[in-house]
Amino acid sequence: MVRSFLRDTDFSRDEACEVFELAARYKRLRAAGVLDVLKGQSWGLIFFKKSTRTRLSFEAGIYELGGHPMVMNAGDLQLSRGETVADTAKIMGRYLHGLVIRAFEQEVVDDFAKHSGLPVVNALTDLLHPCQSYADMFTMMEYFGSEGANPDSIKGRKFVFFGDTACNMAYSLALAGSMFGVEVVLCGPEEFRPGPELDELFADASLKPSYSFTSDPAAAAKGADILYTDVWVSMGKEEEKADRIAKMAPYQVNEKLFKLANKNAAFMHCLPAHSGEEVSEGVLRGSRSIIFDEAENRLHVQKAIISMLVKKNAG
Repeated sequence: MVRSFLRDTDFSRDEACEVFELAARYKRLRAAGVLDVLKGQSWGLIFFKKSTRTRLSFEAGIYELGGHPMVMNAGDLQLSRGETVADTAKIMGRYLHGLVIRAFEQEVVDDFAKHSGLPVVNALTDLLHPCQSYADMFTMMEYFGSEGANPDSIKGRKFVFFGDTACNMAYSLALAGSMFGVEVVLCGPEEFRPGPELDELFADASLKPSYSFTSDPAAAAKGADILYTDVWVSMGKEEEKADRIAKMAPYQVNEKLFKLANKNAAFMHCLPAHSGEEVSEGVLRGSRSIIFDEAENRLHVQKAIISMLVKKNAG
């Protein structure tokens, strides 16, 4: 059976550790030039949603692994004229060696993996964002540990996500954090608390949760090692903008919250950020913001994820 990376838990903890070790090596040796991991391979990148970091990091990463990236907007494919995902996937399986897909529904990436016979990487769905959560765990290891990627450096750390906790980032961070013993706190309005689908994801993976939910931002921030947030109005939620901003306002990550966190606490954000909404300008641009290290690490971690899939599928 072809291995894909569709959920954070599709790699075991040991495999994820290997991904992080490989990402650290890729980061150190990037200047050495193009690798041959994907030599002779063409990988398709399909985007149902707009993208900056995801497209750039995957396109550059596939090239740096020695492969040929082929970027496709879903609206330009016959999918937009009624061709089924199954038929499209079967055709791509005859042409390509792998797929990276950014979609709305989780079923889309699942179906491409089912019908294409190719390794498929989930580059974001409305349910999960596993490449980002792995990059975030790796960034924490760098920040709290020494050179390399030591999972023990983040075990027991308090990681707090503020905002809409029923979103893809909150779910992926809860899953990835639980894999490495991170104390993940999801903090937001009661009506935006995690839904039953998150518990189903843990049950499907036979993974014991180490996350909790609270609607009290001060309690959440107290003793935190990482303060994290995401945009309050995701793609597809634009009609709810005014209502969401009003309800999320108490959960802005700002200087007041940072005073409650640990002295060496850092700020993280998967970007893009809306300064003055989910985060204050002072925190976003402050000395404890590591958002650009975090963004860079998407490149290295995603290269390692693809390399791991190539290795596992060749074995």
